[in-house]
Amino acid sequence: MNGGSLALVLTGVFLNAVAQLCLKAGSAAIAGVDLQLSNAVGILLRLAQNGPVLAGLACYAVSVVVWILALSRVDVSIAYPMLSLGYIVNALGAWWLFDENVTLVRVAGMLVIGVGTWLVAQT
Repeated sequence: MNGGSLALVLTGVFLNAVAQLCLKAGSAAIAGVDLQLSNAVGILLRLAQNGPVLAGLACYAVSVVVWILALSRVDVSIAYPMLSLGYIVNALGAWWLFDENVTLVRVAGMLVIGVGTWLVAQT
């Protein structure tokens, strides 16, 4: 995989991870809301006016375009496993932004993911 293709794949992975973190930040707007069909419109309106949620959806939209560009240049059997790097980005982002606990076992899992992704990329 050349540098430009790798950059596209990693950009797609990063945008997808940022989207998840934005959605998590925006989820506070509906925390504690009783999830019933009768509340659906109110919940949707809250989310439609929520900056982090809108930013997350925008990141998803851009990531889809970037991902399609990446898939036009890289075998899906190589590109798709790279998405697992998003777990690492999300875990570290959640630790940094939301003070989520990143245990030694999670760090070990991230190392395994990193090594596995590197091995796939070597082919």
